[in-house]
Amino acid sequence: MKTAHFILIFCLLALASPFAYASDPSPLQDFCVAINDPKDAVFVNGKFCKDPKLAKAQDFYYSGLDIPRNTSNPVGSTVTPVNVAQIPALNTLGISLVRIDYAPNGGLNPPHTHPRATEILVVVEGTLYVGFVTSNTDNRLITKVLYPGDVFVFPIGLIHFQFNVGKTNAVAFAALSSQNPGVITVANAVFGSNPPINPDVLVKAFQLDKNVVKNLQSKFWWANN
Repeated sequence: MKTAHFILIFCLLALASPFAYASDPSPLQDFCVAINDPKDAVFVNGKFCKDPKLAKAQDFYYSGLDIPRNTSNPVGSTVTPVNVAQIPALNTLGISLVRIDYAPNGGLNPPHTHPRATEILVVVEGTLYVGFVTSNTDNRLITKVLYPGDVFVFPIGLIHFQFNVGKTNAVAFAALSSQNPGVITVANAVFGSNPPINPDVLVKAFQLDKNVVKNLQSKFWWANN
């Protein structure tokens, strides 16, 4: 009987473990300010942490998200990240932020995914058409037109986008549930990988002519952060 109970508990723990690691681990201390120097430091969440007694206000600080960014690029948008690379104290805290600027008349944050984070976005200027696609086999497109003050959530790992349908600049801010959410832009990953994916793979996957695939692979793919 004890053996059966042990097996049951083991199975429950095994089932629960993927959920426990679905986002950044919870910290076991107040904070763990990241540093690049491993001397006299502890390695936590992919970063070395300085002695907490040496932490200072600058470790928790970033300035400049009020500044409009240049959107003169092929997709007409610029993402300004504020993650553990910009604020070292975000290490182990499981959260980060971005500012996204969109050019008028079609500025696009292209279809992409964050492998380690859910995203919640608020529009502060302009009008955005946003959406995400659910996983196989439904592949259902869920979209909404957002105006200043509107908020939208993109679930972790799902392909999503934002598109400026207005005639003026648009600005949005988004919080993400990871200190380092990562980003995979679909077009860049598929057609701009290094080295390139064998064209025969993409021909079959996308049902395209081989010359079309090679043309797409020859393009420069703009990568937002």
